Amino acid sequence: MNSPELSTEQPWWPSPEARQTIAARLSDAAAELTTAAMARIAEQHPWFSGLEAEHRSWVTVVARSGIDGFIHWFGSGGQGDPGALFAAAPRALTRRVSLNQTVDLVLTTIETVEGQIADLPEEQQLPLRVGILRYSREVAFAAARVYARAAEIRGAWDARLEAMVVDAIVRGDADESVVSRASTLGWVSPSPGVCVVIGSVPEDPGSAVESIRAAASGRGMDLLAAPQGERLVLVIGTSCTTAEELVTQVTEFADEFGEGQVVVGPIVASLMDASRSARAAMSGLRAVRAWPEAPRTIAAERLLPERALAGDGHARRALALELFQPLVAAGGDLVPTLTAYFANSGSIEATARELFVHANTVRYRLRRVVEVTGYSPTDSRDAYALRLALTLGRLLT
Repeated sequence: MNSPELSTEQPWWPSPEARQTIAARLSDAAAELTTAAMARIAEQHPWFSGLEAEHRSWVTVVARSGIDGFIHWFGSGGQGDPGALFAAAPRALTRRVSLNQTVDLVLTTIETVEGQIADLPEEQQLPLRVGILRYSREVAFAAARVYARAAEIRGAWDARLEAMVVDAIVRGDADESVVSRASTLGWVSPSPGVCVVIGSVPEDPGSAVESIRAAASGRGMDLLAAPQGERLVLVIGTSCTTAEELVTQVTEFADEFGEGQVVVGPIVASLMDASRSARAAMSGLRAVRAWPEAPRTIAAERLLPERALAGDGHARRALALELFQPLVAAGGDLVPTLTAYFANSGSIEATARELFVHANTVRYRLRRVVEVTGYSPTDSRDAYALRLALTLGRLLT
């Protein structure tokens, strides 16, 4: 993009012949100006000496390109693209030299050229100083565009990489390579674990993810997030040790999801185990419609009955092995008592009569069921899960 030509109606603006004369004088001193600028950069900016030799040489090329570009731009009356000086350096230089450092380089180079101007006749100094101001402004805008474009490219690549990592976890392909990719996105191995959260995608997933990321960061959570079709999938590194605690934290940003429930998978040990959490969360999201009164944010483990009925083999085994088998192992006639309690519609007295025991014995055994499984037979929701556990336990064990 060419800069607008400088107005020739100003009394201080020299004629084309005078501009060419001034430009020729500066051109003869271009190599000297470059050397002086680089010496000044090395002296004023300690970070410059920390660059590799290759990068320092490219900075020198950019500085010389900027000086030559100004001379040509001034001599042609403001025609040309000041931003072209950045085309002299490879794109990799923007990853090694920050925008602030680039500004330092431009300012130092301009100061060096201005120092040379002080040796020119006074009638030549004013147009040159005005020209430098115009040229440096265009260079500043060009630098901002270069770094903004680089940031957009890096952001787009990071988003694709993040989506690939999340997709691998959901598909069950998480391995060491996935952990390595996640680490490039800032993932830190959490303690004690990782979980996957899934809900419907909102209208503006980009804005929602940024809001969730800010909330997660405030909680000290690592986060990988990506929309997948109609789902928004989060992989969270958390310090929570229980599903209840994690659900409470996720509830704080659950409104960023679309309509419907947000299902929180179980906490697992590492990122490579996150597929198990994702599988449970996905199964829960499919089955949660069978429980219309379910809370907005819910742990996948609370949906074991619906998941089992929807065909989730992992949920069926969980009910059989994590509820039924512990009851059998605990002894004390817990399974017969629970069976009789359900058969008698939850009546403790009727259960006691059927088992020929005191009602307090039934109450004691029901309390033991709670201690062993964490599920209470007197709660309708927990009783639903326990009844399925009794049936599946007998079928699968």
